[in-house]
Amino acid sequence: MLPQYHRGTMQGTSLPSSSPAGASAPGPRPLVILTGASRGMGLAMARQLLQQGHALVTLARATSGELAGIAQHAGAPLEQWEQDLADGATAAGRLRGWLAAQPAGRYASATLINNAGVVPHIAPLSDCDPADLANALRVGLEAPMQLTAAFLAATRGWGVPLKVLNISSGLGRRAMASQSAYCAAKAGMDHFTRCLALDEALRPGGARVCSLAPGVIDTDMQVHLRAADPAAFPDQQNFANLKTDGALTSPDDAAARVLAWLARADFGDVPVADVRQP
Repeated sequence: MLPQYHRGTMQGTSLPSSSPAGASAPGPRPLVILTGASRGMGLAMARQLLQQGHALVTLARATSGELAGIAQHAGAPLEQWEQDLADGATAAGRLRGWLAAQPAGRYASATLINNAGVVPHIAPLSDCDPADLANALRVGLEAPMQLTAAFLAATRGWGVPLKVLNISSGLGRRAMASQSAYCAAKAGMDHFTRCLALDEALRPGGARVCSLAPGVIDTDMQVHLRAADPAAFPDQQNFANLKTDGALTSPDDAAARVLAWLARADFGDVPVADVRQP
């Protein structure tokens, strides 16, 4: 069964044009597909993209009335798909079919942002549940690869700028005890992005791609890490100190920095990057 989704508003109707009566229709909008848009930095990115007038498709486990209201106020097209990304194959098939059905010339550009991820049970690998490990790797690595493949295949002939932004983590580049699955998923995301960049460099008009670490952000993930048992998670106090020292970036500020990186003229020149770099 295809995932449920909403077009434009929570009632499923298309959004009206934001142009005043008698004005010429707006030109093609940039299209962004965003995963993990239901909370944290993903929700903040979705808000900002809609406020900027992008056409937005979100894939998350729940839809958002807040985003529907922002879209209606901004006159920005929005689709929200309820989708558990542990089933990446279904999500990728839906995305490919939807993109293939879009009329030629509808969008000025197309971008996929793979933002969704999960932190499994925080414990040494020997104490982790196999199903929990599998879910973390499916959401954090398998689904981004499947969605990226579908996105690029379906948009290949569009003749517009294409971008893929993978939201990575410093933990993909630095090992941490009791975080094997999360670190492995982010390290895999970094490396598949490097491979993808080589693929796309061989294609005329190939997509620009980057796996970007967004810094440390004050989200539910940080709450989860601070609440871990110090006996099972040696770095627990370090994460607690980030909060007490005021070293965490707000989701809104982090989203703005990530979207500014996406808009850079040199986006994709370096396939694995950190938002804190110049």
